[in-house]
Amino acid sequence: MSATVSTHRPAALPRHGLVLARRSLAKTLRNPGSLVNGVITPAIFLVLFVYLFGGSVAGSTDAYLQYLFPGVMVMGAGIAGMLSSGLTINIDMKKGVYDRFRSLPIGRSAPLLGSVLADLVRYVITVLILFAIGFLMGFRVETDAGSAIAASALAIGFGFALSWVMVFLGVLMRDENAVMAVTFIAILPLLLGTSMAAPVETLPDWLRSWAGINPVTHVMDAARALLTGTPVGDAVTWTLAWSAGLVAVFAPLSVWAFNRER
Repeated sequence: MSATVSTHRPAALPRHGLVLARRSLAKTLRNPGSLVNGVITPAIFLVLFVYLFGGSVAGSTDAYLQYLFPGVMVMGAGIAGMLSSGLTINIDMKKGVYDRFRSLPIGRSAPLLGSVLADLVRYVITVLILFAIGFLMGFRVETDAGSAIAASALAIGFGFALSWVMVFLGVLMRDENAVMAVTFIAILPLLLGTSMAAPVETLPDWLRSWAGINPVTHVMDAARALLTGTPVGDAVTWTLAWSAGLVAVFAPLSVWAFNRER
């Protein structure tokens, strides 16, 4: 009886979520494919873009690396990890793993919380590795350590918010192929319609309009300002607003969709 009652205590949910996050991270250690992909994909973008387009876009590879790296960091902290978030949950649900969780005296939303907390750790690792790669290529923070930490935190926080979107889709959809298809369709406009590879002012009018309202553009602009000292404007404010809004909308929706799956 006491175990059942404890699932309704607010303090129990974070504890249950951390236990399940540890389970998810243990799976990553045994099969690190998703983490490796989350690092390799942005690293490939970084190397290819810098050495193929650096001279023509920024005049030199060094200057372009300073411009490109913050956007690639945001890509690694959130966009590249979008696929694994929803797909992992969808596969576990199909295998009946979450049915077992429902039979345990834990909070109903603990499996979802554990999944996104594990994603958070993976995003931190990804950002650290990308910083190491960028440093080896010649990237240097032009502000200070506090600003660099703030830029990383904004990117990771936005990735955490996007994880809830993908969790919702992973729970809602019946087929893992559908999750993959929707994720890839979502990634392309979110990633390419931004200031990652070139300033928004250089884009065609129709793409510039989309980039101006694309939340990923705000995150990249905020990270770039904090890392290289460019004017920050309202990018940080928009990043925080988008992150909070996504969590406020999709975390409850994810829990609702998960609870209706009986």
